[in-house]
Amino acid sequence: MTTPSVLFVCVHNAGRSQMAAGWLRHLAGDAVEVRSAGSVPGDQVNPSAVAAMAEVGIDIADQQPKVLTTEAVEASDVVITMGCGDACPVFPGKRYLDWALEDPAGKGVASVRPIRDEIETRIRGLLAELQVSTAP
Repeated sequence: MTTPSVLFVCVHNAGRSQMAAGWLRHLAGDAVEVRSAGSVPGDQVNPSAVAAMAEVGIDIADQQPKVLTTEAVEASDVVITMGCGDACPVFPGKRYLDWALEDPAGKGVASVRPIRDEIETRIRGLLAELQVSTAP
């Protein structure tokens, strides 16, 4: 069986998509190929997102926002968009999910925690759909 690949896309690739990629890497290990990108990447990952993820033992401090490329979409089995609207390219034959999540930009850690927790819930659901076993 081939390893499923998932691409998380948001506008700045600095908050939601980075947290989602961090959760997926943490829970699935090498069982899923993980990518994230933004239609207009920011300069750095949101410090509140980094801090909120660190609280649950997931380090995303070394991640950098990346520009969304056609190649990244084509190489992914599942594309999960988070508020990028029309900026996200759509290719036939790809599975798209749109996760309506609050944007953590400009928010403190206390406001980012519920977003982080919602992302964890959605990632666990995605892994169940992909039939990938998770770390405890």
